[in-house]
Amino acid sequence: MENNDLKFKNKYRIQSIRLSSWDYCNNGYYFVTICTKDRICNFGKIENEIMCLSQTGGMAKKYWLEIPKHFPFVKLDEFVVMPNHIHGILIIEKQNNVETPQWGVSTGPGLEQKPNSHWGVSTGPGLEQKPNSHWGVSTGTKSKSNQNPKWKPNSLGSIINQYKSICTKKIRAYDQAFAWQSRFYDHVIRNEKSLNGIRKYIICNPKKWQWDKNNPII
Repeated sequence: MENNDLKFKNKYRIQSIRLSSWDYCNNGYYFVTICTKDRICNFGKIENEIMCLSQTGGMAKKYWLEIPKHFPFVKLDEFVVMPNHIHGILIIEKQNNVETPQWGVSTGPGLEQKPNSHWGVSTGPGLEQKPNSHWGVSTGTKSKSNQNPKWKPNSLGSIINQYKSICTKKIRAYDQAFAWQSRFYDHVIRNEKSLNGIRKYIICNPKKWQWDKNNPII
């Protein structure tokens, strides 16, 4: 395509998979991987190529599925909970966004949506969002693509940090040793071919566990 601009679903123009100045509040499709600390298999085990969730794995799944309840502008696509990590596609789709030549999609005026009050956990030091007293667990997470811990409200980093926070709080009620890896990994999905390839990768992940780089026995 001209000028390397790529249209995705005729909505989002992303000039690069990873721009150092990319605004992670932007509308788009994001492939996210979140691992447990030290790759400990807290979430269950693979049996006959099927993921069997532990109690902790069930919690990780439960709160992932609840993300759109607390961030109404987020949609979920394929995801899987593996023994020591999660793969998932998050779609940020805020209303009234318009494309811009530099960033692809602006957040635009009037998009100051905030998560429901009981999901208002801390997203790291220096942020305007305040944790609710019974959800206020901060993991201090950083994205590989954005090392700044001061997440913008309603950015990808803020969403993942809050997800990790509520999981940590609920899981530590019965397992004080549980912890996430400090960072998470993200990939901006550029086009439908890439989206379909990532969907297939996620769906097939349990079948390929024996070759997975996150498998501690490899």
